[in-house]
Amino acid sequence: MMENIALQKRISVKDFSEMQFDDTDDFQYEIINGEMIRKSAPAPIHQEVLKNLLYIIETHNRLQKIGKLFCAPIDVFLDDYNKLQPDLVFISEKNKNIITNDGIMGVPDLVIEIISPTSVIRDRIEKKNVYERFAIPEFWLVDPQNKAIEIYTLKNNSYELFSAATVLEGGLNQFLFEGLLINFNEIFASAL
Repeated sequence: MMENIALQKRISVKDFSEMQFDDTDDFQYEIINGEMIRKSAPAPIHQEVLKNLLYIIETHNRLQKIGKLFCAPIDVFLDDYNKLQPDLVFISEKNKNIITNDGIMGVPDLVIEIISPTSVIRDRIEKKNVYERFAIPEFWLVDPQNKAIEIYTLKNNSYELFSAATVLEGGLNQFLFEGLLINFNEIFASAL
């Protein structure tokens, strides 16, 4: 017996922009490799960790004046089939020309994803693979449930683990923000 297999059409960023949504639709949407992903609002612990990271990085950034930091939701357009919304996005001064009124049009210097229980595979595998393919220099995975951070940097066109730590281990090295001290107690304060 032959099975009928329905092929799902890849959706482009242009296709998505032409779609009509109900005014009561409270979801955010990403397009990952042509697949439309609907995201609901994050949990409070996710938002606490996001707020803490935003404060720590932006305080350092304002003192050093090295670029622009954006918080989700903001669209990062990587190509016709990838429109992602990382939790935090950093654009260095030298690359600020990719910042437009419609979003980030190109490769940012850093993306940070805060893992939710429903997004582990998407963040850890799918989105990481997309960020690697488009050569985003630095990628952070923040895990509030396990109170851990992994920092990946691009080397020879693939991500290598640059630094990783849990709240029990204390400090963390990172690449992009020279002199920034990452204090786990400040990041995971509400999750302790």
